[in-house]
Amino acid sequence: MKTTLLTMFLTAAAAFAADKPAVKSVRLYVFDCGKLHYDDPSRFNFKKEEVKIYDLSVGCYLIAHPKGALMWDVGVIPDSAFPSNGQPATKLYATAAKTLKAQLAQAGYNPQDINYLAMSHSHWDHLANANEFARSTWLARPVERDILFGPNPPERSTRDEYDALKNSKTVSLPEGDYDVFGDGSVTLISTPGHSPGHQCLLVKLPKTGTVLLSGDSVHTKANWDNRRAPVQNFNHAQSLATLDRMAAVLKQSNAQLWIAHEKSEVAQRKYAPGYYE
Repeated sequence: MKTTLLTMFLTAAAAFAADKPAVKSVRLYVFDCGKLHYDDPSRFNFKKEEVKIYDLSVGCYLIAHPKGALMWDVGVIPDSAFPSNGQPATKLYATAAKTLKAQLAQAGYNPQDINYLAMSHSHWDHLANANEFARSTWLARPVERDILFGPNPPERSTRDEYDALKNSKTVSLPEGDYDVFGDGSVTLISTPGHSPGHQCLLVKLPKTGTVLLSGDSVHTKANWDNRRAPVQNFNHAQSLATLDRMAAVLKQSNAQLWIAHEKSEVAQRKYAPGYYE
């Protein structure tokens, strides 16, 4: 009986392992983590007559590398808040139709498979599922970590959504950029302004080319095209300087800019279980 049970366990484990994507080069998975609806475009430095769409998308991303997997931004609504009847979840002015964990599973991953967690910054619409990745190594800008666990957490944040990170294995990132896997393929780009330790993510893909994931250094294509930084920033002048830094990175790397909150980009993206390579 014991032999039979052991055989069954090993067979199931082998089948589970076989389901994992065989990653020989860098892949980028995109997940739909919902949308935000806003009423006042002045917060993004625009007049009402200049804006047609009052929705922002919410993107989450998984970068699969031969040396491990990195989760980049983890949504606005925690999976635990989704109704059991399968209906969309809501929080403040955010809605989401799919859980992050379900989308990860479609790509062949579970939270425990993720080696590294990094977030563009410590605002509520980027960290809702952070606790799911508390066993990952958190790549954190010290100033952003201090914001999360200081006496005055960010506006609209719910501390119980990220509190488990306090005991996570953490790499306190040095000033400047950080090469995640040591080969230049996945780099955290320092882009302060929207928040003190804001960062973008530069991903070099063998077929797609290089992609710069914006975080909130840019909210909309109009922000980027007109070089207008939102007014509700930690440091507006620093935000404008970051736009110049991003332009330089894009030129130097011959990269595409993907704006996570730009609603018009949603239709252009290939979502998991598909991926970019």
